[in-house]
Amino acid sequence: MGSLLTLFIKRMDHKFLAGTLGFSAGVMMYVSTIEMFPEASKVLIHTYGFTKGYGFTIIAFFGGIALIAIIDRLIPSDLLPDGSGNNIILKKAKNSIGVKDFKMLRTGLFTVLVVALHNFPEGLVSFMTSLKNPALGASIGISIAIHNIPEGIMVFSPIYYATGSKRKAFSYSFYSGLTEPLGALIGYFLLYNFLNATTLGIILATVAGIMVYISIDELLPSAEIHGEHYTAVYGFIIGMAVMAMNVLLFS
Repeated sequence: MGSLLTLFIKRMDHKFLAGTLGFSAGVMMYVSTIEMFPEASKVLIHTYGFTKGYGFTIIAFFGGIALIAIIDRLIPSDLLPDGSGNNIILKKAKNSIGVKDFKMLRTGLFTVLVVALHNFPEGLVSFMTSLKNPALGASIGISIAIHNIPEGIMVFSPIYYATGSKRKAFSYSFYSGLTEPLGALIGYFLLYNFLNATTLGIILATVAGIMVYISIDELLPSAEIHGEHYTAVYGFIIGMAVMAMNVLLFS
């Protein structure tokens, strides 16, 4: 739905890109720090007591940051110049899949990754809650659906600017959303007998750390590159406000 809303926007210039990247960073920062980290710590503290539980939350959170930082370092941002000032991989990407901006594609793919990772435990949570209390599960499902609309915009914008194709941007957004029912299916077939409060708390804290890193390292710098500092900042604040209203209205 978020991607479909974006399809109807006629003018998608650098200011719009900076705003949506800032918006994406705000959404991620709010969800990770205001929702996921506190929820993870509450679950783990309830299981292990304050000192151990909060300690496990911190370790998982910074473990998520370390994990995505290592992945980030393994994917260089400037790849193999061919002697003529062109980037070999970028040139091949341009020829094969129509990539116009490799750095923006990189940002978009990281966004796809983190949204997919974020959706996976949401699918697990919806599944486990619905088993115990179908009415509460339905309420959580609706809340998550509303909450995911801004995430569709998050994925769509950088992919669209990297490729110039709304169809490709919509496809990436669609597939990243499929990890939510995938999380439920895996929960049913593989993790049902192993999933517990500890596992869920650690997953939430780890993904929260990943989201904070992506916000700071990829989304906000990419917004700044396009020379729209205040647009990016306003987008960041609006992204946080939208998620806050989601929580207020649909929780």
